[in-house]
Amino acid sequence: MNQTLSDFGYLRVGVASPALRVADVAYNLEQMSEAVQVARERHCQLLIFPELAITGYTCADLFLQSLLLDAAGSALDELAVIAGQKGVAVVVGVPLAVGDRLYNCAAFLAGGRLRGLVPKQYLPNSQEFYEKRWFAPASLLRQTSVAWRGDTVPVGTDLLFQAEGFSACRVGIEICEDAWTVNPPSGRLAAQGATLLVNLSASPEILGKERYRRELVRSQSARCLAVYAYASAGPGESTTDLVFSGHSLIAENGQLLAESERFSFASSLSCADVDLGRMVSERLRSSSFADAAADLPPRLVSFPLLTAPAACFARAVPAMPFVPGKDDERAERCREIFALQTTGLAKRLLHTATRQVVIGISGGLDSTLALLVICRAFDRLELPRSGIVAVTMPGFGTTERTRSNAVGLAQQLGVRLRTISIDAAVRQHFADIGHPEERHDITFENAQARERTQLLMDIANQVGGLVIGTGDLSELALGWCTYNGDHMSMYAVNSGVPKTLVRYLVEWCAEEEFSGRSAEILHDICTTPVSPELLPPAANGEIEQRTEEQVGPYLLHDFFLFHALRLQFPPAKILFLAERAFAGSYSPPQLRRWLRLFYQRFFAQQFKRSCLPDGPKVGSVALSPRGDWRMPSDACARLWLEELERLDGNAGD
Repeated sequence: MNQTLSDFGYLRVGVASPALRVADVAYNLEQMSEAVQVARERHCQLLIFPELAITGYTCADLFLQSLLLDAAGSALDELAVIAGQKGVAVVVGVPLAVGDRLYNCAAFLAGGRLRGLVPKQYLPNSQEFYEKRWFAPASLLRQTSVAWRGDTVPVGTDLLFQAEGFSACRVGIEICEDAWTVNPPSGRLAAQGATLLVNLSASPEILGKERYRRELVRSQSARCLAVYAYASAGPGESTTDLVFSGHSLIAENGQLLAESERFSFASSLSCADVDLGRMVSERLRSSSFADAAADLPPRLVSFPLLTAPAACFARAVPAMPFVPGKDDERAERCREIFALQTTGLAKRLLHTATRQVVIGISGGLDSTLALLVICRAFDRLELPRSGIVAVTMPGFGTTERTRSNAVGLAQQLGVRLRTISIDAAVRQHFADIGHPEERHDITFENAQARERTQLLMDIANQVGGLVIGTGDLSELALGWCTYNGDHMSMYAVNSGVPKTLVRYLVEWCAEEEFSGRSAEILHDICTTPVSPELLPPAANGEIEQRTEEQVGPYLLHDFFLFHALRLQFPPAKILFLAERAFAGSYSPPQLRRWLRLFYQRFFAQQFKRSCLPDGPKVGSVALSPRGDWRMPSDACARLWLEELERLDGNAGD
């Protein structure tokens, strides 16, 4: 099956800073033609050139020379033909006379001809800029089309360019200064439906402007829920008074995807696979974006778009979307999450005037993180840690490693420790309900989980405290918790933290928040296999029951969770990305198997999420029925599973 990038909502867009000579139109056309060829070789579908790139931005009074303007018009026609032959859509800056005024325009070229013209709206005319000396602002335009080479071409600031066969691709254009104004046109264009905003710029370089420009592009893409492609003039421009650097950028919803090297005299071309399908999805889930709808509808101009094979997809796909790849960013995120967790718990303790809490500790990651959060919350409130009752409740599956880590950590942290074996109570329960102890089924496992929860709740009554829950976001997504067992608490501090991030949080605590023997124990806990320890250990005393052997790798499930809930992607797109993120680690059949299980469990286990205890949201994905996620407990997974079945049928594994 010949899949294309647009099948998954992607477009390969490029921003170019071609080498140029001021007023040498023939040379500039040659350089741009070469850039179009390079773009075609790199499967680039839409290429953006800088402001007034055909002539150069710094022509000054030469803009009033008819010889230069005529040459620019002819070059525009030639570039349209060249780009059409290569199948690349192009946006390029050119000076054009409309009526009796000269305008600084962006020309949209596709399919071998000029499709539309967008004039610049805001002309800088102070300090080093004199644009009003030569150009008229778009507000003075009195016509909606121009006659061009026997064709009628739309002109105006209300144009959106719609790709044929790719509904998510709508291009809006602004020019340089437009982006730096109080109310940039790109905001209106986005509200009118533009998912890709392009800026043709000739922004001179001065100290500090690079950083400001980068943040401007990033923030505008985030504010508009759009892709923002910024192509800037390079050092080939005149340096009589200014220096231009060719600083071109591509950002998507606040994330910088591509950035060119500055101050290069050679032509540069930066490309990125931008997710326009995601922009549509982000807008659907944003009520604020819908409220900002533009008063006037745009004029849509259709254009043909070259298809790019999905096999050329070159965007980096993080295997752990919840976990930053860089050490400093990861540490900062851990610091922020830990602050959110401790603040949430501290507020609950203040509100309830509670000085006692109860937590079940197992020596595993989740209960360890919850205990650390409690300790720090108590420290912030200047409460003695003796008010923290940590209860370890060994059962049929408890191993010596986890038990000793739980006990040792509690002792090091200075909390009250209680050890209560649940064996006798669970055996009595088995006798009461007539369940053979040797039958290691779901009843065998859940009876232990519910016995532990009952103990915690009753101890909380004894001390007049709150039971703090330990379950994490990934377990809630999969329903990997016992209903009315570990599923329940009086405040769940980990409910917003995905499993792949829990380990990093505990490691960060060992390095930043706790030290000595406590840190040593925390490091050992981080290397302990994830397990509920509800089945007897192996003959050598090691953990026999491993969660990921039953429900699948949490690495994959967190990936699925992020893309299915945060980005609202369908199964086909999730698999497309997963095959790239986990190439060499998991085969396509394995990915489809675990994604199928993810959907099956996610839909079937919603009833557990419909009655969750309170807990703090810490990231962009949360499953509280009072906040981010509302879903009927009897919703059907058929559509999602059927798409996976079709993918199974089409796979050539």
